[in-house]
Amino acid sequence: MDATDLAHAVWTKSSYSLTQCVEIARLPGGAIALRDSKSPGRQPLRFTADEWSAFRHGVLADGPLD
Repeated sequence: MDATDLAHAVWTKSSYSLTQCVEIARLPGGAIALRDSKSPGRQPLRFTADEWSAFRHGVLADGPLD
């Protein structure tokens, strides 16, 4: 995947966020792009569907952050 793949990406952020935060864009095939909304010009991280699923399961398994 190259940078042009994100030219028309629709970025969303958590409804819990009142300020800038992490945003995701859903890509073809279940892939995800992840970026910091304070630095939208930086290259986003990209995850395949399997990588994103493993990441989410890992975060959820650790429970809430204090």
